[in-house]
This record gives sequence, C-alpha cells and structure tokens, in this order.
Amino acid sequence: MKTLYDKNFDKDNCGFGLMAHMDGVASHNLVHTSILALSRLTHRGAVAADGKSGDGCGILMSKPDEHLRNVCSPAAINLKELYAVGMVFLSTDEKMASRARHRLETELVAEGFEVAGWRTVPIDTDVCGEYPLSILPRIEQIFVNAPQHLDPVRFDRHLYVARRRAKKIIEKKDDVFHVVTLSSQVICYKGLVLPHNLPQFYPDLNDENLKSSLCIFHQRFSTNTWPEWKLAQPFRYLAHNGEINTIQGNRNWAQARSHKFDTDLIHNMDDVRPWVSMTGSDSLSLDNMLEALLAGGMDIFLAMRLLIPRAWQNMKSIDPDLRAFYEYYSMHMEPWDGPAGIVLTDGRYAACVM
Repeated sequence: MKTLYDKNFDKDNCGFGLMAHMDGVASHNLVHTSILALSRLTHRGAVAADGKSGDGCGILMSKPDEHLRNVCSPAAINLKELYAVGMVFLSTDEKMASRARHRLETELVAEGFEVAGWRTVPIDTDVCGEYPLSILPRIEQIFVNAPQHLDPVRFDRHLYVARRRAKKIIEKKDDVFHVVTLSSQVICYKGLVLPHNLPQFYPDLNDENLKSSLCIFHQRFSTNTWPEWKLAQPFRYLAHNGEINTIQGNRNWAQARSHKFDTDLIHNMDDVRPWVSMTGSDSLSLDNMLEALLAGGMDIFLAMRLLIPRAWQNMKSIDPDLRAFYEYYSMHMEPWDGPAGIVLTDGRYAACVM
C-alpha cells in the first residue's frame, strides 16, 4: 500500500517527543504509548555505570481527572469541579518537609484557595541507582480547590503567584523543596530513573484510569549541569533539547526587564520576581520565562514566538505584517538563541518549535 511515509525524511531524534489525540479524547493507551516511545530514547540519554541511574526523564500530560478523583476518594480528599494538583518534591527531613507544606498551604490560602489535602505518591525505589537513591526526595501531591467564581486561566495564574511566594521563602533554608507542577490543567511525573523504569517507579502510571489526551516526554543528557531530581524534564510547560547559547544574557535581561514589565492581572509583581532561575539548566530558565509570560496574560503561541523567533531579519519574502510583528517584539525581548528543539503544552494546546 502506498503511504505518505518516506524513509528519506528520517532523522535522528533528540530524546524528546509529543503525542496527542487531535480530538482531545483522553485515553490510557496514549499514556502507555508515550512511555513506550520514551523508552526508545534511552540511547539519547546519559546512563551511569550502574546501569540504573539516569540523567532524568519524565512525562508531562493533561490532568488525568478520573485517576486523581479515584485515588483521592479513599483518602477523604474532596475535590470540587475545578481543582489543581501539585507534584511536590520535599526534604526527607520531616521538620523541613512540614515547614514547606505549611508555607505552601499558607500562600495558597492567601490567594483564596482551599487546600483539600496531601497524598504520598506511591514509588518503587528498586529501580533507582545508588546516586539517585541517595538524593531521593519525598514525593507528594497537594490538591487545591478553586472558589466558584474563578475560571481555569485565572486559577492557574494565582497558583503561580502562591507558588512563587512560597518558593522564595522556603528555598532560603531548604534546597530540596521543588514544585514540579501545580496546575488545574497538567501534571508531570519525572525523576532520575531510566525511561523504561518510569512506570515501575511511579505505579500510578500503570493505572488504566490514568488517561490523558496529550503527553510530552523527555530523556535527558545534560552537558552543563549535574543530575538532580528537579532538573529532570519535562518542566511545567516544555521539554527542550539543545543548547541556549545566549543563556547568561537571557537570564540577566530577564532580571533587568522584570521591573519594566507590568500587568493588572498580578496584584503585586514583587511576588513573582525574579522571574527566572540564575542557576540550574538553560531549559529550566527558559521554562521559567515562558510561565512568567503566560501568567502576564499572553497565550502560549505568542509567548514562545517572543522567546524563540524565526530568523526573520534577512528573509526578503516574509509577509510585511509578520516582519512588523517580529520587529516590534524584538524591542521587548531578545531571542533565547541556540540549536534547540522544543515541545510544549499548557494542557489545552500542544506545539513544537525549532
């Protein structure tokens, strides 16, 4: 049978991918197939000599509502129609973990939310190598109910504000605390395990009721940062392969411009400054910048084209309106430049950009 497939178009992949149902219908098969595809990317990632320790891998998916309601019911966690789930890395020191939980809850309540409860995420550490096991954090989920008057976009914006305030306070004494995702739209499962071991490490991923309509997955091989649980990808919106060559300038400009950018959507901009991490990986900082722009009211496609514009300057055939678009925004944002492939999602849309 003649198809559109042509082997001449085959290229080496780069350790990341995206799968989605175009009709938006969620299924466990999509999650299973995404993990299977992720397991095929092991050759693109770093593996330690023990054969078990990876540089990080993970899967970011649209929120699996049925699964989350099923696991919350026995724990007496009552979820309203609109709720968010947070995947949180906590210190193994119970006093520090307790302080982090309390601070995060305090900031969420200050935004007018109800904390429905916490759940310890089941994990199987048999698949962890010696080094990942030595720095393994506590992994828990927090469930947050929204008041009736909020829509999902505003809900996620206020979740972002609460998370930023909590992080700035907690990180002064706790360098383990990390909110992987806190969203009404998406959730991320990630860690320092090999891709084929991800569903064994997180048994949740084997639940037939864990369904998603889109998945982003990533197998990491970093050349500039040491493996950490929180640096595994995907991040809150994107997975990135490549190198942002301009990262130091991008970070410095983000710091400088954060005092010029303003929006009525965030009551106190000091709550969310600084926007980007000045340490960690370039991918982490890029994700930070993207979520800041989204919180400020941009849609995900506009925000990404600000960050990674086309090489438009010498394109003589470019549409005049499109040239004007790039010229205008170049006055407000320099490119995050370098060889890069990116897949991203906000839970509603999925996209890729190079």
